[in-house]
Amino acid sequence: MFEKLSRGPFIAALAIVLGSAGFAPTASAATMLTVGKAAPNADPIIPVDVGNQLGIFKKHGLDLKIIDFTGGSKMATAMAAGSLDIGDGAGTEMALVAKGVPMTAICESAGPIPFIGIGVPWDSPIHSIAQLKGTKIGFSSAGSLTDWLTKELVRKEGWQPPGVTGVAIGNGASSIIAAFRAHLIDADIAVTSLFLQMEDKKTGRLLFPVTKYEGNLAAGTLYASNNLIKTNPDAVRAFVAGWIETINYIRAHKAETVKIESKITGFSPSVMAKDYDLTIGMFSKACEFDAESLATLKRSFADLKLLATPPDMSKLYTTAFLPK
Repeated sequence: MFEKLSRGPFIAALAIVLGSAGFAPTASAATMLTVGKAAPNADPIIPVDVGNQLGIFKKHGLDLKIIDFTGGSKMATAMAAGSLDIGDGAGTEMALVAKGVPMTAICESAGPIPFIGIGVPWDSPIHSIAQLKGTKIGFSSAGSLTDWLTKELVRKEGWQPPGVTGVAIGNGASSIIAAFRAHLIDADIAVTSLFLQMEDKKTGRLLFPVTKYEGNLAAGTLYASNNLIKTNPDAVRAFVAGWIETINYIRAHKAETVKIESKITGFSPSVMAKDYDLTIGMFSKACEFDAESLATLKRSFADLKLLATPPDMSKLYTTAFLPK
């Protein structure tokens, strides 16, 4: 359910220590893994591109073939067809695990979701969360993550429903700007980098990331196919180790990361530098699964009617491949 979503997070020494202690196992030489990304440009997803370009996964004995998808459900469909080894997406895809997709969550890569925010027109009189009450807020599509975040705003602020009027307008910049100009909406929920880009052009501005009202929800989550877990668990461990080392690098090398991510997302280095500052704190230190994230996901599955009954979350993920 990451629409375009577009993305922010340790220490390189940690990876060295873990490696020397035997906690960062590598797969056999030249193990090929096909990795599916639930969105091309989402901040918690693109570290796999960064690590691949830097040769970090190769250092762990892996050759990655990376495929971009336009949604977690499409990524999960490819996983069900046996076309993927690793899925790089969000915790929301755990609902698909509960529905029988043969994959298991192996890492909560990011808890909070600062890479999604609420934006308003450049000259909007709205400057606070309280001023959003009674307004029309755009989101991508019915049943999407941004639709749910619109409803969460009302719930968290204690406003009587509807509190705000949600309007499905898509997630493209042109659609949002057109809706702003036509006064179809007063605000919109989309990726923060998009609103930061709008600020450069004075067509819109970021009001605040949704972390102003929403807590952890496993905004970034890695999955392994059940077949890979069964047949080559060392490759799963190597991928997790490579991911953690990549995040260590990202935390310690802002300028280099911004340069790489700018080429991936198409946003300017200045926009990605601001986005980096907003999002770098979101990444987990060692892929640990967070209790708040799991509880929020479980509730969201019911809110979005993704599952008929709340699932046993413990059956949807494993900690077997995390550093000890």
